[in-house]
Amino acid sequence: MNSFSLLLGAPDAAAAGAGTGSFISTLVPFAMIIAIFYFLIIRPQNKKQKETQRMLSALKKGDKIITIGGIHGVIQSVKENSIIVKVDDDTKIEFSRSAISGVEAVAKEEKTEKLEDKKEEAEKTGEAAQASKPKFSLFRK
Repeated sequence: MNSFSLLLGAPDAAAAGAGTGSFISTLVPFAMIIAIFYFLIIRPQNKKQKETQRMLSALKKGDKIITIGGIHGVIQSVKENSIIVKVDDDTKIEFSRSAISGVEAVAKEEKTEKLEDKKEEAEKTGEAAQASKPKFSLFRK
């Protein structure tokens, strides 16, 4: 190396090759940190936000809800941006949709009616299956 190149600060060919390797070795950890942040923080938060939006858009009359403030009630009516919640026999409060933190359950009457309907169908199909079975069998029970 001559003294003229030292004065100008020109890099050697060996130093240029080492700089590229150094750049890649510093870029890889940053890429890994970004990937970790994405999978541990950003992706789950986006998933939860979509789930919350789905829950808020699916609210309907008769759902039991919990507000952010901890008030439990039943939805009396649904408007575009707000919901009227029946808290007590004569008490109704209007909340913004964004104030709903979760849905407890659909009205119990609807669930019990669905279960009763399923039981009746199962009994009917069971009776039909028994009627279609032959009265005698070659194998003993």
